[in-house]
Amino acid sequence: MPEICSFSTIEKFFRAAAMSGATVIMFLLKWNYRDFRGSRDNIFYPPWKKFDVKADICLLENQLPFFILEELYRLSSIFVNSRKYTVIELTHRFFTVEWDSWAVGDILEKIDFSEAKHLVDLLRIYHQPTKQKPSEKLQVLAAPSVKELHQAGVKFVLSSSKKLLEVKFDGNKGRLEISRLKLVDGTEIIIRNMQAFEQCHDLKYDYVGDYIFLMGLFVSACKDVEILVENRIIENWLSSNEEVVQLFYNLNKENLVSRDDFHFTGLINDLNAFCERPWNKWKANLKQSYFNTPWAAISVSGAVTLLILTVIQSVCSILQVV
Repeated sequence: MPEICSFSTIEKFFRAAAMSGATVIMFLLKWNYRDFRGSRDNIFYPPWKKFDVKADICLLENQLPFFILEELYRLSSIFVNSRKYTVIELTHRFFTVEWDSWAVGDILEKIDFSEAKHLVDLLRIYHQPTKQKPSEKLQVLAAPSVKELHQAGVKFVLSSSKKLLEVKFDGNKGRLEISRLKLVDGTEIIIRNMQAFEQCHDLKYDYVGDYIFLMGLFVSACKDVEILVENRIIENWLSSNEEVVQLFYNLNKENLVSRDDFHFTGLINDLNAFCERPWNKWKANLKQSYFNTPWAAISVSGAVTLLILTVIQSVCSILQVV
């Protein structure tokens, strides 16, 4: 016979949930509006404590369902500038200010967050990519690194999309568009908890896990990171490029990826096909070896011109003799 929880146990659970929910709501209010902070506020008076709370609020084990937060907030009579903001709006403002690469601009008005389960799920919904066109089945989960793509003539372009998980490739133009990734000390915390949330739920697509795997393929050495930094795709605030490589290596440990439901199947197939074309490699090698600087281009052009004039002179000399 299954054990039946006593009324006191249930009451304790809801009391704890209510207290935790009230704490989260007050933290969001105080973070957004200084008027809610006291002169010796428990969170904001010690200058370092708010950063610990900032990280803790993004941990999966600390999440409370949004419907609980919304209900507790609804019962309160807290207004800001004669307006009562929703918990989603307060959370959006928090992420916009403190995690600027995770919640940007007016995206709140363009996405339906009504089904968001909690703060971590909210982040995932922010960056959920548009569905890519159906593609043939992926045979091998492998793709060239950034350096290899560069050598094959792929151009790396900073995407205009604010969705981190949005990666697109135009095979006709050889343009790989990747959204900006700002890497700071707390970035790994957010990515890991989004990844953990996906793996704990039976979701149709594991966008975050697929993105981590894809970036792990792209970034396997410091040179790969260097190229992405030069193209403003990665904004690296870590101590070195090696740390970026290590970050994705660690994230890919026990990262669950399905070949049948891999979101970037079409992208990988297109990249592999582009790199297998010899003409692309020859053209890229010519450009990178002989036209990589203006002076090199002038020298090559001068040499070609001299060669053509020499050939013309030789032909003219032969015609005169004949």
